[in-house]
Amino acid sequence: MRRFGQLLRVKPERFEEYREFHTRVWPEVLETIHRCHIRNYSIFHWQGQLFAYFEYDGADFAADMAKMAADPKTQDWWTIMMPMQEPVPGRIAGDWWATMDEVFHTD
Repeated sequence: MRRFGQLLRVKPERFEEYREFHTRVWPEVLETIHRCHIRNYSIFHWQGQLFAYFEYDGADFAADMAKMAADPKTQDWWTIMMPMQEPVPGRIAGDWWATMDEVFHTD
C-alpha cells in the first residue's frame, strides 16, 4: 500500500460550490475511485489550499490512473471541478495535483 499527499488550490470564490459538490459526490465517480484501488481518500481545505490524502493498494498506479481518466462519468465530474481549481506552481509538468513527498508516518 502506498500513501499519497497532494496539493492544489481552490479558487476562493468557488470554494463553497466545491464543498457543496463534495457533500454529494456522484456514485459512479466513487465506484471508479474504488475500482482504481484508491482507499481512505480525504480532501482537506485551508486558506484556499486543498490537501488530498489517499492510500493506493493496487499494483500499477499509472494504469489505474489512466483507467480513472478514461471513465466518462469521472471526466464529467472533472469538467465541473477543474474550473474551480488552480494547480500550484512547481508541480510536475502535466500533473494537475502536486504530489508531495512523505516525510513521516506512524500507525
